[in-house]
Amino acid sequence: MKRKELGDLGEKSAADYLRKRGYRIHERNYRCRAGEIDIVAQDRDCLVFVEVRTRTGPAFGTPEESIGAVKKGRLASAALTYLQTHRKLPPHWRFDVVAIEVGPGGETERIELIRDAFG
Repeated sequence: MKRKELGDLGEKSAADYLRKRGYRIHERNYRCRAGEIDIVAQDRDCLVFVEVRTRTGPAFGTPEESIGAVKKGRLASAALTYLQTHRKLPPHWRFDVVAIEVGPGGETERIELIRDAFG
């Protein structure tokens, strides 16, 4: 499976997973000069910036382990841009991570939501 296909599969799976848990999806693949946010959603009175990480095997660690300091900085910058450019947002916000492991046939073997992942 190509990297782009894997990423698209992961983001779709993550959006479906979040909806089933009561999240309302505002945007997918929000892009600005500062970076990209995979999913912007709302969980009750909290705006949630979601990073989706999808892996096909353990060779390079778990999906959640692949988020380094540089990526966290880009996510924070993109989130601040989002907050500055959008109106009528919930009073609170946080970063969640959805970690997905996919098997050789493209089936989801593990999906995990990590709430307030950088808090």
